[in-house]
Amino acid sequence: MNLHTKAVHAGDRKKASQAIPVTTPIVTASSYLYESMEQLDRVFSEEDEGYCYARYDNPTSHALEEVITCMEGGFGSLTTSSGMSALQVALQAALTDRRRSIVAAGALYGASTRMLMSVFEPAGVDVRFVDICDLEAVQAAITDARPGCVLLETISNPLLRVGQIDRIAQMAREAGAATVVDSTFATPLLVRPLELGANLVVHSLTKYLAGHGDVLGGVIVSDEPHFATIRALARICGPNLGPFESYLAMRGIKTFPLRMERQCANACRIATSLASHPGIAKVYFPADPNHPDATTIQRIFPAGLYGAMISFELKDAAREQVFAFMDRLKLVVRGTSLGDVHSLMSYPAMSSHRDLAPKHRQRLGIGDNLVRLSVGIEGPEDILADLEQALG
Repeated sequence: MNLHTKAVHAGDRKKASQAIPVTTPIVTASSYLYESMEQLDRVFSEEDEGYCYARYDNPTSHALEEVITCMEGGFGSLTTSSGMSALQVALQAALTDRRRSIVAAGALYGASTRMLMSVFEPAGVDVRFVDICDLEAVQAAITDARPGCVLLETISNPLLRVGQIDRIAQMAREAGAATVVDSTFATPLLVRPLELGANLVVHSLTKYLAGHGDVLGGVIVSDEPHFATIRALARICGPNLGPFESYLAMRGIKTFPLRMERQCANACRIATSLASHPGIAKVYFPADPNHPDATTIQRIFPAGLYGAMISFELKDAAREQVFAFMDRLKLVVRGTSLGDVHSLMSYPAMSSHRDLAPKHRQRLGIGDNLVRLSVGIEGPEDILADLEQALG
């Protein structure tokens, strides 16, 4: 089955009685009754399939996990209450029985960097940042640090760099490290990191997968060796996604491939137009033939699909001018998220990378004139018209 079919059918229509619901029901029970204590005991010990307590598993969430596992080509999945909780559990699982050391991409979502520095480092984990697009630097860091885990994003936030996941995963594997990939920007429509050798893939469900701005959630998709560990961690720590959120996310996924294809097409048109606008100094977009990672993108992305995120720098603009530009937007929503059906614009220095020191942001190339656009499914001519009137 192709991805469109998987998104519509996987996980649904589980037989619970003679009547089979055509969509997955919302199951809110916190505990479950069985005919005998012996049967309940077998379910608790996972000898038999079944549900015993909501922190361990939930039928609605399980159905959502099934469809995401199917789309990503994984062994199993765990849904969590946010993308950040998914990342934390994935990193903990990767470091279980391995050296407490992480080699991470220098270009990450700001909260991910903050987690590494404020949660993992104080807990005794050595963290080393590296230019993930420089394979020689990555190999040197892995050789020197001997990490238990390598962390990167498929498409980096917000400058849209693309590392060679397959080759980095091979380096990590040879060093005995696990590879964790945040693939929120790419989605399984563009790249499936497990097929490229990664061990654990993380998504913010809030973004493209649910896609309607009404779900806060995350998911980890795992290979077989790490699956039992992430489920065991979840049983202890309880980062569960609620059944209502699971239902909404699953409903959103049914149209995810269609939405994402439209968003990718819109983004290509908009990025091309913005590149020639006199008020814009630079556009960052993976379809650009001059993109520094163009060879990698051509090799691992499907033809014509480059994601729906565009970042660009306003010419000769400081924070005040950026705010004025964003205040003039009428159709594009000024918001701190991405991946919705409507277009969203954010200011990384204020939002996604706010917690980083200004000098750190500058080193990463995130200037005070940079904005990030999440392209929606609207008519592209309407998005462009709004941007052009706001640019003046």
